Amino acid sequence: MSSTVPIVLGVDLDGVCADYEGAFRSSVARQLDRAPETMPPQTIMDAYSQWGLTLEQFEEAHRRAVLEDRIFRHMSPLPGVSDALWELSDLGVWIRIITHRLIFNWAHETSAADTAAWLDAHQIPYRDLCFIGDKPNVGADLYVDDSPTNIVSLREAGRTAIVFDQPYNRHLPGPRATAWDEVVRLVSAEIDARQRQLPLPLTGLATPERTPVEAADEDDEGQLAVGG
Repeated sequence: MSSTVPIVLGVDLDGVCADYEGAFRSSVARQLDRAPETMPPQTIMDAYSQWGLTLEQFEEAHRRAVLEDRIFRHMSPLPGVSDALWELSDLGVWIRIITHRLIFNWAHETSAADTAAWLDAHQIPYRDLCFIGDKPNVGADLYVDDSPTNIVSLREAGRTAIVFDQPYNRHLPGPRATAWDEVVRLVSAEIDARQRQLPLPLTGLATPERTPVEAADEDDEGQLAVGG
């Protein structure tokens, strides 16, 4: 980028960089002795009611998944995420990871440590790591998120948010990316658009004609300036 001020990209983790649902499915299958194929991809983003879980059951299953199965350390990365973020980083994009993983007490150390270990293990470049749910109040120029709630709140706050495609967010309008190479394309286009939003040069503007008297006065002023 030609600008000395980097563009800040706020990047969500679960469902954007990492396959949370796949890891959580495996953990729930172990916890409840269920076949993974009985738990389809969720098309509504809630407490996994489509798997037959209540809110209380989801919270307990999530807690056990984090503490017993260490899913934040072992979940699979989504295809292309590392290469894409390195490409953006090489363009000068400031990558700010923003995730709401500290959702219950007495597991913050495990959640934070496993998140950092996962980012290192999968070579995810980033400058900041923020654990926060109120994403509109985290400074960024662009955001990539999958959560319908987050996308709506970001846009209502006047933020530019790219929807990372998942079955539960198909009702949201774009911009939308179905893969990480599309994120690169959308962010690059935003960078180009911002670089073009510069004042037009004055060289192309017509100069009003001066009278001989005005020209002579300006010449005299120039001579005085030089002579002084």
